[in-house]
Amino acid sequence: MTLLQVEPEVAEALAAKAAVVALESTILAHGLPWPENLEVGQALETEVRRGGAVPATIAVLDGVACVGLSPRQLERVARDGRALAKAGAADLAVAIARGASAATTVSATCTLAARAGIRVFATGGIGGVHRGDAADVSSDLTVMAREPVAVVSAGAKAILDLPRTAEALETLGVLVLGYGTSELPAFYTRESGILLEHRVDGPEATARVLQARWALGQGGVLVANPIPPADALDRPTIEAAIEAALAAAQAAGVRGKALTPFLLAQLSTVTGGASVRANRALAMHNAHVAAEIASALSRI
Repeated sequence: MTLLQVEPEVAEALAAKAAVVALESTILAHGLPWPENLEVGQALETEVRRGGAVPATIAVLDGVACVGLSPRQLERVARDGRALAKAGAADLAVAIARGASAATTVSATCTLAARAGIRVFATGGIGGVHRGDAADVSSDLTVMAREPVAVVSAGAKAILDLPRTAEALETLGVLVLGYGTSELPAFYTRESGILLEHRVDGPEATARVLQARWALGQGGVLVANPIPPADALDRPTIEAAIEAALAAAQAAGVRGKALTPFLLAQLSTVTGGASVRANRALAMHNAHVAAEIASALSRI
């Protein structure tokens, strides 16, 4: 049984110890409608290349964990998105054993990236502790604690309980580095009011910390990279929109894996699409920063 299939360009880059950046596929399958999702997937890969690295979008296709997708496979994930399962790390074995296809979340992408030897992964925002339910915690956090991968994101998704998420990261031993900031970003906004203990300024400084951490045999790192100022949303406005989305979810009885996409769709409606535009901008920024960090890491 072939569990892991690494795309040839990605395999060549890894063998040469060149820069590679993993990308998730859930944003393509479940985050955006066709054909905008394909355009975003292609743009993210282009942004990684502009930053000097090889992109490796990850998905499970017909029971094979694909690390790096061909143009045809990328289009398939985007076009068939709604028909694909949404796989977290715990779902990977089932999808593979049943010969199924699935888009990978942060936890699944992080797991497969680590198995392939990829050390840097770019995403929009990680999961965490949900508001109003401290027992509802994303597996993103435990997987990040375990896998030696640097996850570049604009913090955790703003729909979450950010103070509790920050506490959970600390409890699990996930190192959080503020990238050019001393405050945890709040996804759509640059500030959350949550101060960070560690800050790095630039890819080289980040790479040196990553090298030292993994030389010690320690796990993952969250590189908290704020949304660019020009793309950030007004904090009071987005908070009001989140409260309205949460109320709608509670009224509809939406929970579990369906909650995040439901809330993001509600936010898009309430903000007139501004949240989607901000999401795309921060994802692109994260991809570029991740590529610069991966390139610096490859030079050490």
